Amino acid sequence: MTSADDVRTPRSHTGLVAALVVPWVALGLFILWAGMRASGEDAVIEWTASLNPGGWMAWVLPTALFFWAVAGLLVLFSILAIRDPEPPRRGVLGIETTRGDRLFIALLASAFLNLAWLALALGPQWIALILCVVLAAAIFRFV
Repeated sequence: MTSADDVRTPRSHTGLVAALVVPWVALGLFILWAGMRASGEDAVIEWTASLNPGGWMAWVLPTALFFWAVAGLLVLFSILAIRDPEPPRRGVLGIETTRGDRLFIALLASAFLNLAWLALALGPQWIALILCVVLAAAIFRFV
């Protein structure tokens, strides 16, 4: 016979998920607003216009979207870790890794791949992006 204390009800993480997702969406809307403001009165967003004219850093729309996407990945993986914790697994590197560890390794490897691609002038950068996606898939599968 079980008592009411022994029966566990699933915990809802709705508030925590909202606390992670709402700022991320708000930041995306701000980036979109800044991109449209930087473009002037044209109906087309100018991708290379500075989002912060006269600022110390050349923030352009693709750079802001890149960091927003990385923040989105961090939000997604935080939600996954809370809702469905994963036990560490041992891959080809011989170390125990979780989803978050593999994401970190994939982001670092992608950064180095892009830097090497630029340094060696191997071609259009979108090809390096495709290689980064393939590399990340391999890291998540085998590491």
